[in-house]
Amino acid sequence: MEYVIDNKVYEVVIIKKRNKNTYIRVKDDMKIYVTTNYLTSKRYIKNLLDENYSYLVKMIKNMCKKNEKKDLFFYLGNSYDIIFVNDLKKVDVDSDNLVIYAKDESQLNRWYNKVIKDTFIERFTYIYNIFDEINIMPILKIRKMKSRWGVYNRVKHSVTLNSELIKYNIRCLDYVIVHELSHVIHFDHSKKFWSLVSKYCNNYKNIKKELKE
Repeated sequence: MEYVIDNKVYEVVIIKKRNKNTYIRVKDDMKIYVTTNYLTSKRYIKNLLDENYSYLVKMIKNMCKKNEKKDLFFYLGNSYDIIFVNDLKKVDVDSDNLVIYAKDESQLNRWYNKVIKDTFIERFTYIYNIFDEINIMPILKIRKMKSRWGVYNRVKHSVTLNSELIKYNIRCLDYVIVHELSHVIHFDHSKKFWSLVSKYCNNYKNIKKELKE
């Protein structure tokens, strides 16, 4: 099935399950996915897409922005051009012109992974040291996560940070660290929790919005 939005044809993938309701979403492959029950007709789906046309336009625009970001190299809140130079012994970052020079992709990735580790450890240690409410530093873990920026594990007393935070500015990284350290004291998202977050990151509401974009 196909559907036209702004004079462009999109493939509609229909997934039938034992659902009572019908759900519409656009994935990063720029296809429209409709999850519905076995008795739903294509005419019904077409009418449903028509009724949600403006919502589909918004989802497609958001997904286009997301896909554009995937093709860019982000480092601490800025988009950098990457230039490969064959005889380069180490990565060179030109912050003024937003250019990163590297020998090859392998060297670039090694540098990027080291920067992630060093930056996260530095900011985590700094914020822990100013955090009056905690006496024992949690174990820091770093890994790429799909749906969460950070996780506090109460049993292991560990904080896991999403490595993708390196693409954002330092204040975003600091907020996530503050957020997870606040969970050491308040495991829920109560008023006391947000009050503690606000103590160390008073503009957290704006940063939350920035991380959702």
